[in-house]
Amino acid sequence: MSGTITAPALRHLTAADRGRIEEITRAVRVFRDDEVPVALEVFDAAVAEVGADAEVGADADVGADAVRPYVAMGAEMDGRLVGWICWGPTPCTLGTFDLYWMAVDPAVHTAGIGTALMREMEGRLAGSARLIVVETAGRPDYRPTCAFYEARGYRRAAVIPDFYAPGDDQVVYVKTLTTG
Repeated sequence: MSGTITAPALRHLTAADRGRIEEITRAVRVFRDDEVPVALEVFDAAVAEVGADAEVGADADVGADAVRPYVAMGAEMDGRLVGWICWGPTPCTLGTFDLYWMAVDPAVHTAGIGTALMREMEGRLAGSARLIVVETAGRPDYRPTCAFYEARGYRRAAVIPDFYAPGDDQVVYVKTLTTG
């Protein structure tokens, strides 16, 4: 190999990707077994056929049934899905969006997949989002995850002790996007 890193191809995910999404999500080995079905439930909502052409956070004049509650994007390298991200508007807020799930196949960690997925989300939200919120765990095995968000301009806004379980804090990161 020449040492050149190929940029991933990014695309909307479909129901046909569900099996691979589950594989990737389990492979990162930080999500508990009871969390994976929740990730798949959010994925299923993101790829539902209702409003299939609508983006999350679409213009207010579009009927509510045409706007998806979540958007799920995937990253492919050499024709194989290697990562995914899912985000959506935070209910009862103005311009706040949550990054709900992101996972990258451990075989390609450090290849820029996570960064490409984050940039894609932020680019799609530019002009409509003012704040992105990421909630993650505070366990020691999540230190690389926290460092990842911090390196991409997210700031630690809160820590809720023992949120997920005793000794497993919730760490909340935020990033303000410029609008206008």
